[in-house]
Amino acid sequence: MFYDPRSQDHGLPHNPWMALVAPRPIAWVSTVSKSGVPNLAPFSSYNTLSASPPFLMFSANAEKDTVRNIRDTGVFVVNVSTGPLAEQMNASSADFAPDVDEFRIVGLDTAPCRSIDCVRIAAAPAAIECRLSEIVSLTPSTGASCSARVIIGEAVGIHIDESVLRDGRVDPALLKPLSRLGYMDYAVVDKTFEIMRPAKPGASPNPETETAR
Repeated sequence: MFYDPRSQDHGLPHNPWMALVAPRPIAWVSTVSKSGVPNLAPFSSYNTLSASPPFLMFSANAEKDTVRNIRDTGVFVVNVSTGPLAEQMNASSADFAPDVDEFRIVGLDTAPCRSIDCVRIAAAPAAIECRLSEIVSLTPSTGASCSARVIIGEAVGIHIDESVLRDGRVDPALLKPLSRLGYMDYAVVDKTFEIMRPAKPGASPNPETETAR
């Protein structure tokens, strides 16, 4: 089959678009409003942009509380969502009013950040403190309106629980990162394999360079 997703119907019972770009990590973003109300929401359009300097991005399909808080404060935290926290992650995706503290609603404790004025999920085994770099509005080639916003942040602090480290590396089997697939499907990463990049002729692969992928 073939179709132009901008103008043609795919003809399937469910839209296949997000199922084709999978698995996707989930940015479980915590922010604080100008009035001091904590906010927590997951976003599955998320990834790193650069290793050094460390930048990341996530996108929201509307000017949600998360985006508004980031505009107002200039900071946010990406908490790593994991299999054991999947139910709380999903619960935090509900459309709550701006004055609602999602941490309290879903039963999660907060922990302070080190380098920014924000809160993170105490139970999350890893969290990335970020300062806002820019917010980009997407412009479709068709000229149609688009409410999506891409939030780009610079990582200024990283928390890692030592329980997910093995031999000096973050072990996915211990971290159990949660990923979004298509539709309402999710997966937990608990099995991995290693493939080294090809070396230059006559040189041996250098494992140290793999961390910057």
